[in-house]
Amino acid sequence: MSVHQRESSTWRLMLRTDLPASFVVFLVALPLSLGIAAASNAPLIAGLIAAVVGGIVGGALGGAPLQVSGPAAGLTVIVAGLVGQFGWPATAAITAAAGVVQLLLGASKVGRLALSLSPAVVHGMLAGIGVVIAVGQLNVVLGGRSLSSALANLAALPAQLFAGHWASLLVGAVTLAVLLLWPKLPKVPAVLASLVAVAVGTAVAAVFRLEVARVDLPADLVRELALPQLPTGSVLAVLGAVLTVALVAGVESLLSAVAVDKLHDGPRADFDRELIAQGAANLLSGACGGLPVTGVIVRSSTNVSAGARSRASTVLHGVWILLAVLTIGGVLEMIPLAALAAVLVVIGVRLVSVGHVRRLWRHREVLVYAATLGGVIVVGLVEGVLIGLAAAVLSALYRLVHSRVRVVERDGEWLVGVQGSLIFLSVGRLVRELRAIPAGSPVVLDLHVDFMDHAVFEAINDWKTGHERTGGRVRVDETPDSWFHQSIRSRPRLRRTLHAPRG
Repeated sequence: MSVHQRESSTWRLMLRTDLPASFVVFLVALPLSLGIAAASNAPLIAGLIAAVVGGIVGGALGGAPLQVSGPAAGLTVIVAGLVGQFGWPATAAITAAAGVVQLLLGASKVGRLALSLSPAVVHGMLAGIGVVIAVGQLNVVLGGRSLSSALANLAALPAQLFAGHWASLLVGAVTLAVLLLWPKLPKVPAVLASLVAVAVGTAVAAVFRLEVARVDLPADLVRELALPQLPTGSVLAVLGAVLTVALVAGVESLLSAVAVDKLHDGPRADFDRELIAQGAANLLSGACGGLPVTGVIVRSSTNVSAGARSRASTVLHGVWILLAVLTIGGVLEMIPLAALAAVLVVIGVRLVSVGHVRRLWRHREVLVYAATLGGVIVVGLVEGVLIGLAAAVLSALYRLVHSRVRVVERDGEWLVGVQGSLIFLSVGRLVRELRAIPAGSPVVLDLHVDFMDHAVFEAINDWKTGHERTGGRVRVDETPDSWFHQSIRSRPRLRRTLHAPRG
């Protein structure tokens, strides 16, 4: 096949697959971008800027060709907090600086390190974000506004329920109903549910002439763009904000890229390149007054399921959003905020996955999940993740040092079975069990351990020596390795056992 034929075939494939897929992603991304901006207490145009930049820049440069980048629901809690603390122009500057940090991280080849984050912490973080989003946007559906914290939003819900904003509640209820019922209709693409739901909610508000808060785009787009300004306040607070946006957005992008890799059979993601692309997108988005950009799994999975085969789809979806903002802004201003909030309520609820909880329960990691989820809801995203990481470390330490001691007496002989890892923290319990054996008794000490430190060796050896002085007999059996006998020969090991693979 000639070069011309290959190029012609590539263009035909793009027109047949990536072009229609880009329209589907555009239809899903447009209402989500507006809703995320509203939930972040940012100008609505900021969500559209992030969607355009994420699509075009992130799509063109990204290491995960089928991943769609744009404003993310998972960052709304962080952005809303930054807007409240520093103001929107300063938040845009923080976003741009976070992009520079991501560029440096990507160039340093540390992209894959983010994947070492415990899945229990990741899923707990997403679930906590989902609860915060759902509770906050439920206030908007009821005619109020989203507050800065989940606890404040929970406290405000009773008052909103009795405030009597029936028009907003009607629009939100209709939108929610369409979102839930649309995928159940036969032969209807489920990916269009958010667009159809917002359209129906908008139509209800227009037909019945309901007095509800609506999308408010600037009349003059260029003049109303909020250019970034240097934030004022503590230098440490600003640096913390920059690092928070850079790391959370970077981790979310990399995790999304891993998930997208599982959805298709094409080339695998280049994580360092993806991190560089996200950095470039955030630098440009912040400089233009846009929200932080990250890879997003909802739009990415939509892109794959719609048949996309290359990065052309995600780039084109950014182009369509740009054209929509420039040409049909009046149509967008008809959309009620309650309809957008209803979409985000459903997205937030779906971030709490029962399937993930069941899998974590089977692996005994549900406590880490619960600690992260509770921390995100009560004290904030970054603090919640740190709480989850601390719980994960404590859980790992427990498993590392956990040992089982079983003492059985058979026909006058005592069998002591020890399994697990033996370090100084295990000495007290082990010695207590050994000293409970009657003096002068024959003992078989069966050690099935993968590590033994010097404190445990000395404790066992001292007990063995003392027991044999009383007339007892002690035989030490070890499987699969000989930690105790190696220590007796003054050749103790320094590392845990690494078993060679079989076969």
